[in-house]
Formats: sequence, structure tokens, C-alpha cells
Amino acid sequence: MTLSAVDPQALEPIRKRIFLALFTALAVALHTLEFLLPSPVPWFRFGFANIFTLTALFLYGGRAAWTLVFTRILVGSLLIGNLFSPGFLLSLSGGVLATTLMTGLHRLGGKAVGPVGISVVGAIGHATGQFLVAWLLLVRHEGLWLIFPFLLLFSFLSGLANGITADLLVDFLKQQPAFRTAGSKTESARELRRPA
Repeated sequence: MTLSAVDPQALEPIRKRIFLALFTALAVALHTLEFLLPSPVPWFRFGFANIFTLTALFLYGGRAAWTLVFTRILVGSLLIGNLFSPGFLLSLSGGVLATTLMTGLHRLGGKAVGPVGISVVGAIGHATGQFLVAWLLLVRHEGLWLIFPFLLLFSFLSGLANGITADLLVDFLKQQPAFRTAGSKTESARELRRPA
């Protein structure tokens, strides 16, 4: 059986997989690029790659978000050359706590919490996870706690910016055939179930 543009139902899962692969590749690229950019605080980044984690969460669900995060951290660390280094542990701990909070809030909040709110919670969780690992494993100095409030403020602002960007991206992608057909099929199924 061959696929053609006439068969949108057969093309829909393929398009979705292509988009998810693209999100993952872009997240890895941003993760790697951010490592090369100057940072206001050691080990702290803006988290631009989280835009694609949020997009995957809202278009595919929690499993896709987890897959994207782990792939981004592992492949990005291999490209940078810091696999199993302190930077890798910080990235992994921040990513795990952020993704746990984001997927949990998305599941519990449903449509009441959008990408902006989930992004802010994820950014604060990411900074907190990194900070705790830095405190427990790398720098046991009381002065570290003095910068923690500034990290939280910076995380809030970067989470807000990334969330707004992800919200715009999700709205745009929902107009694309790969994601629009899923909604239209659901609407069609509802229409068929309605009594005349």
C-alpha cells in the first residue's frame, strides 16, 4: 500500500513523528548553543530548549516531553563533551525536576493552566534542582544561598518569556495539517454521535 496526499489519516501519525523529531533536534541545537553563550551566573542558562519541551507536552503529552528532555540532555552533553561531568549532573537534575513539575501540573491542571504558567513552574523547578545538586555535590558554601533568590527571579522571567514563545508556537502549529486533522476528526466523530 502506498501513501498519498489524498490519505490524510495515514499521513497524520507520520507528520506528527516528523514534527517531534524536529522539536528534539531543535532542542538539542539550542541546548548546545546555550552552552556556548555567556551566562550571567555559572551553570545557569536561559532554557530556550524548554520551548520545545512545552510544545511537545501540549501537542503530544507527557511521554513525549520526557523523551525530548532526556534526548536533549544526553545528546547535547555528548556534543558538548561534558557527559557525566558536574554540568551534566546539573542539567539532568534540573531537567528531571522541571519535567516532573510541568507534566504533573499539566495533568492536574488540564486546560486551566497554559504554557506560560507551566513554563514558569518548570523554570523555577529547573533552577531549584540545579541549585540543590550544586549545594549537595559541588559548592558547600553559605554564600551560595545569597544568590538563590536572584536565580529564582531570573528563572521566573526566563520561564515567562519561554512560556509566551511556546504558547505562540503551539497556537501556530495547531493550524498545521498534522495537528489540525486530529481536532477535525474528533469534531467529526462528535457530529456523527449527535442525534438528528
